Amino acid sequence: MICGVGHIGRRHASLVARQAEAQLIALIDMRSELRADLAAEFPGVPFFTSLEDYLAHGSTADVLTVATPNGLHAPQAVAGLRHGLHVVIEKPIALRKTDAELIVHTALQTGRLVFGVMQNRYSPPAAWLKQVYDEGRLGQVFLVQLNCFWNRDARYYRPGGWKGTQALDGGTLFTQFSHFVDLLYWVFGDITNISARFQDFIHTGITDFEDSGLVTFDLVRGGSGTLSYSTAVWDRNLESSLTVVAERGSLKIGGQYLDKVEYCHLQDYVLPALPPTNPANDYGPYQGSAANHVQVIENVVDTVQKRSFATTNALEGLKVVEIIERIYALRR
Repeated sequence: MICGVGHIGRRHASLVARQAEAQLIALIDMRSELRADLAAEFPGVPFFTSLEDYLAHGSTADVLTVATPNGLHAPQAVAGLRHGLHVVIEKPIALRKTDAELIVHTALQTGRLVFGVMQNRYSPPAAWLKQVYDEGRLGQVFLVQLNCFWNRDARYYRPGGWKGTQALDGGTLFTQFSHFVDLLYWVFGDITNISARFQDFIHTGITDFEDSGLVTFDLVRGGSGTLSYSTAVWDRNLESSLTVVAERGSLKIGGQYLDKVEYCHLQDYVLPALPPTNPANDYGPYQGSAANHVQVIENVVDTVQKRSFATTNALEGLKVVEIIERIYALRR
């Protein structure tokens, strides 16, 4: 069942409904006014206005997907686990390390699985970068540079909504750019010696936190890096990119969701033809990172049926929260 049927939750619901080996059991959202639209879009699927109501009266299910505001992820995930459900949690899995740890411990105690949604790992350029690094083709990494320059203005942060609040949103790194922190950790490992500067250029009075940041760090495995991010870009997104300068060459991944290899010059290496970023499928016209949610759902089904393993487990989701928490601790 899907808890939280906003933009992302609807995407999950549509993909589950189209998945041959899955069944959409229920839709949960506190906004009762969605009932009629959801009944038309997902006929025959029961609607509940709270997770508690579903857990008390709903049909038996195997998996709970949590796609509510960020600050609700941890308590709802824990409730699902304690009810005997596997849980899929949209990013971030929590807004505090202690809450993420509770999810991990509850999963261990209940013997249930937790999947963190970090769908950008399925992007062919991201998977290619991971392979190149793991094969040692880069040699020693010298510098890693992440740039995330997006637009999120008053059209996005609407009065009365949860986005932009400290309690439910948590900050720009959690809501907009945790995917990129995940890729940094997934490929290059942990970071240390963090320093940061934060600015709020255009969001004063609109959000509870900064819209831009400059973060520097060292890689525990060797090398240094920077993360420059902003949601103060005028009108539309500008750039997402990851550049690597290493002992045996350099490379750069760009595109809206790090979905293009823009530069590759490595010693004794020719860039192979990568699979298309948005392959044709039967799931509808999903684009960019949205297309990769298809693989997320497939991985959940395969793992629950013991044909695979979770590509982003609770411990990795915890690590992303912990890294962002360490960066944000420097705001004080």
